[in-house]
Amino acid sequence: MQKLVHASSAPGHDLDPVSRGADMGIVIGLTFGATVLLWAFLMAESWVTVLVLLAVFAVGLVVVQKRPLLEERLVSAFHRSRRLAILLGIALAMVFPWTLNGDSYAMHLLIIANLYAVLALALNFQLGSANIPNFATGASYGIGAYASALLAIHFGVSFWVCLLVAAIVATTFGYLLGLPSMRTRDSYQALVTIAFGIVVHQLLMNFEWTGGANGLVGIPAPTLFGHSFNDPIELFGRSLPSQGNFYYVSVVLVAIAILSAKRLHSSRVGLAWNALRDDEIAARACGINVTWYKVQAFAVDAFLAGFAGTVYAFYVSFISPENFTFLVSVTIMTMVIAGGMDNILGVIVGALLLTLLPEKLRAFSDYRILFYGLVVIAFLVIRPRGIFPQRVRNHEH
Repeated sequence: MQKLVHASSAPGHDLDPVSRGADMGIVIGLTFGATVLLWAFLMAESWVTVLVLLAVFAVGLVVVQKRPLLEERLVSAFHRSRRLAILLGIALAMVFPWTLNGDSYAMHLLIIANLYAVLALALNFQLGSANIPNFATGASYGIGAYASALLAIHFGVSFWVCLLVAAIVATTFGYLLGLPSMRTRDSYQALVTIAFGIVVHQLLMNFEWTGGANGLVGIPAPTLFGHSFNDPIELFGRSLPSQGNFYYVSVVLVAIAILSAKRLHSSRVGLAWNALRDDEIAARACGINVTWYKVQAFAVDAFLAGFAGTVYAFYVSFISPENFTFLVSVTIMTMVIAGGMDNILGVIVGALLLTLLPEKLRAFSDYRILFYGLVVIAFLVIRPRGIFPQRVRNHEH
C-alpha cells in the first residue's frame, strides 16, 4: 500500500516571518512567471518563438529534475502558502482574457484547453488514481454534447438545465460501460473501452435523429440574467469578445473538476482507488469492494465529460461525430500521462500544453504532428513520470 506522510510532522508549520515571506515570494514569482509564459505562448505567431518558449520550459524542468531539494522547496512553499496560491490563481484566471487584446483565436484556444483539462482530470480518476485504462472518454464527451444539443434544439431546454441532464445521461452510459468492463482486466479492459467508443461513434454517424454524418446545427446560445452569450462582455469601457462568456464558464468547470479531484483524492473513495492501483489483490483482501469502486471511477469520468461536452456543443453551436473520435480519447490519455498521473497540476499543464502545441506548430504543415510527437517524447525523457509526477500522499489530521 502507498506510504502515508503525516503533514503535522512536516517541517515549516511554525515558520518565522522571513521564511513565510520567502514562501510567499516563491508562490507569487512562480505563479506570475507561469502566467507570463502561457500568455507569450498563446500570443506567439512565429514557430521560432514557440520553440524558444518550449526550450525555456524544458530547461526549467531539467533544473528541477537535477535538483530534487529545489523541487521539494518549491512544493513545500506552495503547500504552506496554498491559500495565497489559490486566491492568486483565481484572480489571474479572471483577469487573463483581458490581456489578450481581443484576440479571438487565442481565446478559442483557451476555451478548448480548459475543456480538455476537465476531460483529462476526469480520466485521471481512472488512469491516474485507479490504474484503469479507458479509451472511451471521448465517447462520454460526445454523449454529453449530443444529449444537450438534442434537448436544446428539439425541446428548447436551457443551457443550464442541459448541463445537469447531459451529465446524468453520460454518467448512465458510464455505468453501462463500467459494469461489463469489470469482467476483464488490463489490456482486455482497454479493448472494451475502445470498442465502446467505436460503437458510440458509429451510432452517432448512422442515426437519423442525431443528424448522421452531417451532425447537429443551430444549437442556441445560452443566456444568463438576460445576457446572451453571443454578446461581448463590457466592463469599465473595455470589451471582451463573446467567447469570453464561454471562457468564464469553462474556468468554473475547471474549478469544479479541481475541487472534485481534491475532495475525492482525500476521501475513502480516493484511498480505495489508490489501493486498487497499487495492488488489486491486496485491496480485495482488505475488504475493498473492487467492482464497485471501479464502476464509480467510470461514472465520475463520464459525469465530468458530460459537463465538458455540453459546454463545447453550445460554444461551437455545431457538432458532428468527427468531433468525438477515438483520437480524442487517445489525446486525453496522452495529456494525463505526459502531465503526470494522479497529479492535478500536472494533468492541467499537460492539457494546456498538448492543446496549444499542435496549433502553434501549424507552420510545419504536414509535419506538425511529427514535431508534436517529438516534443511529447522529449518532455517524457526529461521527466519520465510526467511533467509534474505523482507525489507521496499526505495524511492530514
